[in-house]
Amino acid sequence: MPPAIIAPSVLASDFGQLSAECKRMIKNGAEWLHMGKHFVPNITMGAPVLACISKGVPEIFMDCHMMVSEPEKWVADIANAGGALYCFHREATEDPLSLIRKVHDHGMKAGIAISPDTPSSAISDQVGNEADMLLVMTVYPGKGGQKFIERCLPKVEELRARFPEKDIEVDGGVGPSTIDQCAHAGSNVIVAGTAVFGAEDPEKVIATLRASVNAAQEKFAQERRK
Repeated sequence: MPPAIIAPSVLASDFGQLSAECKRMIKNGAEWLHMGKHFVPNITMGAPVLACISKGVPEIFMDCHMMVSEPEKWVADIANAGGALYCFHREATEDPLSLIRKVHDHGMKAGIAISPDTPSSAISDQVGNEADMLLVMTVYPGKGGQKFIERCLPKVEELRARFPEKDIEVDGGVGPSTIDQCAHAGSNVIVAGTAVFGAEDPEKVIATLRASVNAAQEKFAQERRK
């Protein structure tokens, strides 16, 4: 499996201090920052905000989760604003392969996401192999305060079985109480919002999330050696 990556969601940050908040997370051990946009025709927290963050924190790896209609429309804007990974929803496009290639042509990594009611089979072998990351949402897009949906975890397991070396991300309701389930299902990229940004000791929370992924990976490695 690929290494553990902790990606705090900036939607849980103090919007008045976005650059400082991103720097705080990096200082506390985060590898990526995660920025999500909801399923709407247009986006509010989009390229202009990302450009400001990228200017203030040039070393940032911004994982842009594009929960938008017509995701092909925003590739160039996000790339020009400093996006590092462009993750679109399988439900929002009929031609994921062309979109993955467009994202790559703009110098970004490409991710493909599925919502809770979408089966993992919606990501074909070809699409999964061409993408750089696969995202399983564990809450419904665009609705805050939802509880973690445990029934999504078998999709993580199925994708990990098909793509053993691929980055697999979970997003939604993830924190210290749910990380073990996500890690042992096979996720290595962990998005957490208030669990990290709202913590008294975010460094400790990030370390806890990473330790769970590392422990799960060691278990997988031992099983393969048998």
